[in-house]
Amino acid sequence: MTQKASFLTALAFTMTAASAAFAETELTVYTAVEAEDLARYAETFNQSHPDIKINWVRDSTGIITAKLLAERDNPQADVVWGLAATSLLLLKSEGMLEPYAPAGVDQLDPKFVDGDNPPSWVGMDAWVASVCYNTVEAEKQGLTPPASWKDLTDPQYAGHVIMPNPNSSGTGFLDVSSWLQMFGEKKGWKFMDALHENIARYTHSGSKPCKLAAAGEIPIGISFAFRGAKSKAAGAPLEIIVPSEGVGWDMEATAIVAGTANLEAAQTLVDFTVTKEANEMYNTGYAVVAYPGVAKPVEHFPEGLLDAMIDNDFEFAANNRAAILKEWQARYDGKSEAK
Repeated sequence: MTQKASFLTALAFTMTAASAAFAETELTVYTAVEAEDLARYAETFNQSHPDIKINWVRDSTGIITAKLLAERDNPQADVVWGLAATSLLLLKSEGMLEPYAPAGVDQLDPKFVDGDNPPSWVGMDAWVASVCYNTVEAEKQGLTPPASWKDLTDPQYAGHVIMPNPNSSGTGFLDVSSWLQMFGEKKGWKFMDALHENIARYTHSGSKPCKLAAAGEIPIGISFAFRGAKSKAAGAPLEIIVPSEGVGWDMEATAIVAGTANLEAAQTLVDFTVTKEANEMYNTGYAVVAYPGVAKPVEHFPEGLLDAMIDNDFEFAANNRAAILKEWQARYDGKSEAK
């Protein structure tokens, strides 16, 4: 081999090795973020960090939570980016999260940050329960709009209501846990017994009830407000109702899975998730975000919704999650749609 050829071979090897090092780090990221948002999340992150590839594992909140718990002794995820805070509190209690204070976390609204120092999780955005009411379909059925959660137990709504299954949907779980907080345990289950009589079926997606109501497949979908606002902006004949008793809510949050072999890359990703740029990205899909001053007014977002958010006891929801879901399944799972 000539000296020139030897040099070119060595140069090619060096460039190949550098290229591999530049693009080799891969993170397995578990998420319950709406599937339509994931490509945008990865693309925005990769604009500043092209050397880290995100491999998404996406499903509904309950399924991702169950998957993480099942993998406790052999974790497969590096990062959780976009899972209900109630789920992350549960994972934290099981010692499954790696505490980390991302750069810039002090800029976030404190209620979006785990109270420990360093925090085990940091919040991204919040979603808030509401009722999506299709005015056209409701009129065809001779229905009048409900003003409260308890109104939904009226016999006029029999077979006309869809809501998410709390075992698979974070929105469904925030509904159930908030009703138990608002009404008390005994009256909360009594309310759900009555509501069950009017339920057509339980979905495995938190946004699906509103999507179905928007499409005219059902008059009433218990879902979350931002989905209703988006559907209404797209032309759906929806009224987004804020029940008078108050509304449950939860936040999406991010955490590093304890034991990850890619800790530095995981920390880099979590650093990004708390930036103003990331929060502007969240605001495309959520009306309430962790970074103060970022959220822009959302067309058709119902007035008074933020004031109606209950003082959510996240510890209650996390600590009682298993018992609540077991009881709910025993009572109501017969109307759940097939997975």
